[in-house]
Amino acid sequence: MHLVILLLLVLALVFGPQLWAKSVLKRYSQQQEHFPGTGAEFARHLLNKSGLTTVKVEKTTLGDHYDLADRCVRLGEANFDGKSLTAVTVAAHEVGHAIQHGNNDPKLMMRARLVKVAQVTEKMGSLAMFAVPVLMGITRAPSVGALMFFIGLLSLGVSALVHLVTLPVEWDASFGKGKAMPLIHAGEYLSGEETRGAKMILRACALTYFAASLSSLLNIWRWVRFLRR
Repeated sequence: MHLVILLLLVLALVFGPQLWAKSVLKRYSQQQEHFPGTGAEFARHLLNKSGLTTVKVEKTTLGDHYDLADRCVRLGEANFDGKSLTAVTVAAHEVGHAIQHGNNDPKLMMRARLVKVAQVTEKMGSLAMFAVPVLMGITRAPSVGALMFFIGLLSLGVSALVHLVTLPVEWDASFGKGKAMPLIHAGEYLSGEETRGAKMILRACALTYFAASLSSLLNIWRWVRFLRR
C-alpha cells in the first residue's frame, strides 16, 4: 500500500506540473483586443527598452526559446502573432533570457556549455546501444556490457545536471531583477488581475523544469539500482 502511495506521489510530481502548465497557458490564451501589440511586438519593445536593439525576434515552429548563437528571441506562431496574456508573458520571459545573455549570466553560460556536453553524451549513448550488443556477441566480455551501462549512466547524469542548472536560469529569466516580471511591473503594461495571471503562467512553466529535474534523477536512481543487482 505504501509503495502504491509513493508511486502515485512521484507520478503527481513528475506529470502534475506539466498538466497544470498546459491548463494555465490555455486559460490565458484568449485574445485580448485591448492589448496594444502582439507577443512579438512586446518582445521587440522590451528588448529595445533594455538596450538590446541588435537582438532579433523571429517566428519558429520549434517552440518558444532564446537562441544564444543567433542572439534571437524565437516565438511560436500563437505567441508571435497573438495578443493574449500567455503570448506577452512568454515573450517577456524569453526577453529575460536575452537580458541574461547580455549580462553574461554565469548560470546561462554554464547551461549552454552543459547542453553541448549533453548532446555529445547522448550520441555516445545511442551509439553504445547499437554497438555494445554486437561487441558482446563477438567478444563475450562482461566488461563490454559494463561499458554500455557506464555510458548510459554518464548520459543520464549530464542530462540531469542540465535540468538542475536550467531551473534557476528559467526562474531568474522570469522573476530576476530587470527580467520579465520586474519589466512588466515597471512598465505597468498589465492590470492587477492580468499581472497575477502572468505570475501564474511563469510559475507553472518553472514547475515543469522542476518536474524534468526530478524525472532525470529518478532515471539515474533506476540505473543505479539496476547496476547494484
